[in-house]
Amino acid sequence: MSLFSALVDDAGLFPPTSLHMDEALSRHERDQARNNPLLTQRFLCPTSRLDGLRRESFRPRRIGLIVDTPDLPPFEDLPVDLVEVRLPPDMSVAELARKMTDRLPPGVRLFVEVPARKGNADVPEGVGLKVRCGGETAEAFPPVEHLAAFIRFCADHDIPFKATAGLHHAIRHFDPSLGVDRHGFLNLLLAVCEAAEHRDPAPMLRTTDVGHLVRMAESVSPETAEHARRLLVSYGSCNTSAPLEDLRALGLIEEEA
Repeated sequence: MSLFSALVDDAGLFPPTSLHMDEALSRHERDQARNNPLLTQRFLCPTSRLDGLRRESFRPRRIGLIVDTPDLPPFEDLPVDLVEVRLPPDMSVAELARKMTDRLPPGVRLFVEVPARKGNADVPEGVGLKVRCGGETAEAFPPVEHLAAFIRFCADHDIPFKATAGLHHAIRHFDPSLGVDRHGFLNLLLAVCEAAEHRDPAPMLRTTDVGHLVRMAESVSPETAEHARRLLVSYGSCNTSAPLEDLRALGLIEEEA
């Protein structure tokens, strides 16, 4: 696996894009036909909108379920390969995993969303974590120190994780509309590479030096890339073209023929 292979999940149903189901599926169908290797070809869908998805004629190749209903609805008729659920404040990851895993068909992976600052020593084997890197308010963006601690924990305990929200562009940058620095998905990916090599990921999360980030990405060894991508499974993006455009502009992936 290369550093960027199957990195981006399609989160077109989610803010700020918030596409209607038919629009999101039409875009996903076009992406699936192009089959760019950067995209996972996984369509992220809230459990509350499964009925709407079933009413459409197009069926994604892969589906990730985001649990936003009190109960997990049946989904055996759909090509679901992972389920993501937010950790309730009064429950541990292990407790939630015990509650959920018996209800998942074989081959469906569980990812539990936790705050970046939360200690997660009770993660059972086979369960992944999920971290939110931003949102619609400044408070939704975790500080570098919190996100770095989360990455270090996952690397130290060999726990796979997914990321979501806020990663609109490759490079860390200031968002004047929210008054906050947005994390870059390239920063995040290279920070995981640093942690995989037992170095502090915080400096890589914090830097805005484009040339340095590009040089670091170009110097990642195949072994480190493979290790890092076992840890960072993918991240959800409401815009599936922006990551491609950013990496092409940086010269890190080739233009499409």
